[in-house]
Amino acid sequence: MSGRVTVFVNERPVEVDAGSTVLAAVRAFDARLAEALNGGGAYVTDGVGRRIDPASPLSGGSIVRVVGAPGAA
Repeated sequence: MSGRVTVFVNERPVEVDAGSTVLAAVRAFDARLAEALNGGGAYVTDGVGRRIDPASPLSGGSIVRVVGAPGAA
């Protein structure tokens, strides 16, 4: 895959490389939230609230939410 896609992190659009991971998208959105994910102080869910692995690849239009980190709302 090549090119850029738009995904949504905490309901905000973020442009990332096609095939990027959840963690990469969160990092592009807010580096502090990515640190919280790496440190275990937060986790990430898909658009309907199912917990997902930060190493999972995303496709265009994916929705993820960071839960449990200060400022994650």
